[in-house]
Amino acid sequence: MTMTGGCLCGQIRYTLNAEPQICVTCHCKNCQRQAGTALSIIVSVPEDALDITGEVKTYEDTGDSGAIVRRQFCGNCGSPVFTRLETPGMMFIKAGTFDDTSQLKPAFHCYTKSKQDWVPLGEIPTFETVPPGM
Repeated sequence: MTMTGGCLCGQIRYTLNAEPQICVTCHCKNCQRQAGTALSIIVSVPEDALDITGEVKTYEDTGDSGAIVRRQFCGNCGSPVFTRLETPGMMFIKAGTFDDTSQLKPAFHCYTKSKQDWVPLGEIPTFETVPPGM
């Protein structure tokens, strides 16, 4: 399977040459700030299956655990595109940057402890922070 995507202005493009591992809705405060809205939908992918063209800017953030979270975006249009954690071999793509988002369906909600009250959660599992084992 091949999936493609990129930022709003097209300066950053990527090709994913693997199946996405999982799609998640994150309600943490920092994802809210980065996205400029109530949540962020992210897709976990194997890092070595991603080909990126264009210059990605990085902002080093700190997660609840104290670990570094590298939030990557386009320096031209400002679109958030990737999130890299300290977990080797894995990274996240912002779901809205895929050219075709029709197959993406979140498996669970994380960081619901900071969810906006007006956001309905639906039928998928919820976790106050991250689920055990992630």
